[in-house]
Amino acid sequence: MKTLATGLGLGFLISAALLGAVHAQNDTAPMSGSTANGGRMPMSPAPTSGATSLQLAHSPKGSIKDPYIGDKKAIAEGQMLFSGAGCPGCHGGGGGGGICPPLIDGVWIYGGDPDTLFRLIALGSVDLQKEGYSRMAIENVVAPMPSFGSIIPEPKDILKIIAWIKSHYDANGKPLEGNQ
Repeated sequence: MKTLATGLGLGFLISAALLGAVHAQNDTAPMSGSTANGGRMPMSPAPTSGATSLQLAHSPKGSIKDPYIGDKKAIAEGQMLFSGAGCPGCHGGGGGGGICPPLIDGVWIYGGDPDTLFRLIALGSVDLQKEGYSRMAIENVVAPMPSFGSIIPEPKDILKIIAWIKSHYDANGKPLEGNQ
């Protein structure tokens, strides 16, 4: 058990370092305005008007939209962020599942819309349920989703991860061939 805990701790540290590298790479974009942590925010349509991921997760239901769905550059960044935040440790490298549910098989435990997915990632499953969400589906392996809102404080980064996840589906929300 000690080996598992050490391995998970090391995995988290590596994930945090990778996420930092992704943020550093994004810092080369043209700048506009500053963020709450003293950094600079790349110029792009800001879906969050300065709110952190945790703040945005407490906005009214249905108010979170994902402007990055279908944006190839944002999808590629989303895949890097997915890997860098440690998501593969539970959901598998390609989102196909592991100790937690797959993200690319069309089964959504709380709902598959970007608004719900954003809240699930930012708040985690326990706090999402406290916000009034309930399970709509059951997977074979379900572990609680931890909150990533403080690990991924920029809402645009969570939205890019969601855009990457959604890139595994067709326009009708059906998993692309090979994802099932």
